[in-house]
Amino acid sequence: MNFRQFAYRNVARSKRKYAAYFVSSAFSVMVFFLCALFIYHPEISGDMILGTAASTMLMAEGIIYVFCSLFVLVSVGSFLQSRKLEFGILLMHGMTKQQLNMMVFLENMLIGGSAILTGTLLGLLLGKLFLMIGSGFLGIPPLEFQLPWQAPVLTICSFVLLFMLISLSTFAFIGNESPHSLLQGGHKGEAEPKISSALALVSGLLLLGGYGLAVVTTATTVEIMMFPVVLITVAGTYLFYTQLSLYIVGLLRKLRRFYWKHTHILMFSSLSYRWRDNGRMFFMVTIVSAVSFTSVGVFASIHTLSRELELDYPAAVGYVAKGGERASPEERDLRGITAELEQLGLPYEMLRIPLKVAAVASQTGPDHTQQLPLMSYSNYKLALQHAGFSSDEPPLAGNEGLVMIGSQRDRSLTAERVKAAYTLEQGVQIREIGYTQHVPVAEYLLPELDGRGGGDFSGLVVSDSLYSGIVPVQQDWYTGFYVEDFARTVGVASELAAKGKVPYEEKAAYAVVISGTLFEIQRTLYSTMLFASLLVGTVFFIAAGSFLYFRLYTDLDHDRLQYSTLSKMGLTDQELDRIATLQLALMFFVPVLLAILHSLFAFIALQRLFYLSIAAETGAVLAGYLAAQTLYFFFIRSRYLRNLKKNLA
Repeated sequence: MNFRQFAYRNVARSKRKYAAYFVSSAFSVMVFFLCALFIYHPEISGDMILGTAASTMLMAEGIIYVFCSLFVLVSVGSFLQSRKLEFGILLMHGMTKQQLNMMVFLENMLIGGSAILTGTLLGLLLGKLFLMIGSGFLGIPPLEFQLPWQAPVLTICSFVLLFMLISLSTFAFIGNESPHSLLQGGHKGEAEPKISSALALVSGLLLLGGYGLAVVTTATTVEIMMFPVVLITVAGTYLFYTQLSLYIVGLLRKLRRFYWKHTHILMFSSLSYRWRDNGRMFFMVTIVSAVSFTSVGVFASIHTLSRELELDYPAAVGYVAKGGERASPEERDLRGITAELEQLGLPYEMLRIPLKVAAVASQTGPDHTQQLPLMSYSNYKLALQHAGFSSDEPPLAGNEGLVMIGSQRDRSLTAERVKAAYTLEQGVQIREIGYTQHVPVAEYLLPELDGRGGGDFSGLVVSDSLYSGIVPVQQDWYTGFYVEDFARTVGVASELAAKGKVPYEEKAAYAVVISGTLFEIQRTLYSTMLFASLLVGTVFFIAAGSFLYFRLYTDLDHDRLQYSTLSKMGLTDQELDRIATLQLALMFFVPVLLAILHSLFAFIALQRLFYLSIAAETGAVLAGYLAAQTLYFFFIRSRYLRNLKKNLA
C-alpha cells in the first residue's frame, strides 16, 4: 500500500463522517455551475432586461463562493480537531510532520475533487430542468439547453483553487503540536463549562436591544439602523450560545424538583458539555439561517411589490414636456406614443393638464426647495378619475396645499416629515396641510422636494383660485395615457426611454415613464432575486444540516459508550430514545427557532419600507423552512438512534 492509497483508505473508512460535508460541497458546486449556465446563456446575456437577471445571478454566485470558502474552512478545521488522537498515533509510529501534512492535503483534495466532479456532472444532468425553472420564474419562454464554455471552466477553476487553498491552510491547523499533546487533545474534556453571569446578562441585553431597535426603527432610519442592529444581534447570538444558554441550563440544574424528575438529570447533565462543544457551530447555523430566511422572505413578496407598482404609476405612459425657452418635441413624441399604442391594439384614455413651477423665496422646516411644482385641485381630481382611484378629499381653500406623494413608500415617511409653509417670490404663501391619498403623477416626472428624509414627494396640489393667481417661472405639461393592461406597454417609446424612464432631473426637454417597461424590469429583477435567494438559501440550509450531522457523528463513539453504560444500569429503550430525541431536538430547533425570531424582527423593520403587508409571504417562507427542518430532524434522528444502538447489548 503506497502513500496515496493510505490517504484514500483514510477517507473511505470515514465516509459516514465525511458524507454530509461531501454532499454539501457537491451541491454548492452544482448550484454554482447552474448559475453560470444561466448567466452565460446567449439569450440571457444578450438581452437588455434579462441582463439584470444575469447580474443578479452573478451576485448569487459570489455569495455562494464566499460562503463555501468559509464553510469548507470551518469544516476542515473541525475534522482536523476531531482527528488529533489519530494524528498523535501516526506520529508516534514514525510518520513525519511533512508526511502528515501531505496526507491531509491529499485527503482534502480527494474529497474536494470528487465534489467538483460530482457537482459538475449533476449540473449537466439538471441543466435543462434548471433553465426551464429559471424561465418560469422570469416569465419567459423555456430556454434551450446550451453549454457555454465559461460555465464549466469558471466552476472547475474556482473550486479547484478553493479546495487547494483550504487544503494548504490545513498545515496551520495541524501546527507543531507534539504527539503527546495530540494524544491528549483526542480525549473528550469533561471540565465544567465556565460561565460568566455578567456575559450572560450582556447577551440578553444585546438581543433585547437589537429587537427593540428593529421595532422602533422608522422608514427614514431603517437603512441607517440596519448595520448596528445586525452587529448587536450577531454579538448577542454568539454570547447566547457560549454563555446565556449554559447559564439557563445551570439554573435548571439548580431546580431540584425539576432536575431530579424522570431522566432530566441525565439529559441536562450532558447537555452543558454538548452545548459548550457545539456553541460556535450553533451560532453559525443561526446566523446563516436568519440571513436565508430574511432574503427569501423579502423577495417572496414580489407580488406585493408588483401591486405597489400599479399604485405608483397611475398612467401606463406618463410624459411631461418641460417649459422654458428650449423648443419642446412634445407633439412629435406624443404622436409616436399614440401610434405605438394603436399599433398594439391597446385602447387608451389621454389626459393633458398644465403644471406650474413656482420660485420659492423662503420656507419653514428643514427642507430647501427652490422650485415648487404645483397642480390645481380640479386637475388633481381629474388625474385620479382617469387612473381609476376614488378619493374623499375635501376641496382646498385659501393658501392650503396637499403634498403629492410620488410612491407608496412615501406613505411611511409622512408621519416624520415636517410640514412646511412656502413664500413664493411673488409674495404668495402656501401652507402644507396634508398629503394626497393617491399618486396623481408618477415619480420621476416632477422635480422632488428637497427634503432631508428622502422620499419622492413631488410638489403640491392647491386650490383652483390660488393656482390661477400664481405666476410661474416655468410651465410644464403633463400627458398621461391610461390603459387597463399597463403590462402590455413594455417596450413602448423605447426611443425616448430605453430603460423605461427619463427622470425630470436629466437635461432632456422631457420626462417620461413607461410603466410596462419599468414593471417588466422590476418583475424580472425581483423574480431573479427570489430565484437566487432560494438557491443560496438552499445551499445555506444544506450546509447548516451538514454542520449538525458532522457534530453528531463526531460524538457518536462517546455517545455509544455512554448509552451502553446507561442501558446496563437498567434504563429502558424508551427512556434512552426520549433522552436522545430531546437532546437532538434542542440541537436542531433552538438554532432554527432563534433564527426565525431574528427574521421576524428583521421583517418588522423591513415592513416600514412597504406600504402593503408582506406578512403572508413571510409566514409562508418561515413555515416552509420549519417544515423542512422538521423532516430533516426525523430523518437524522432515525439514523442516529439506529447507529447508537448498533452495539448495545
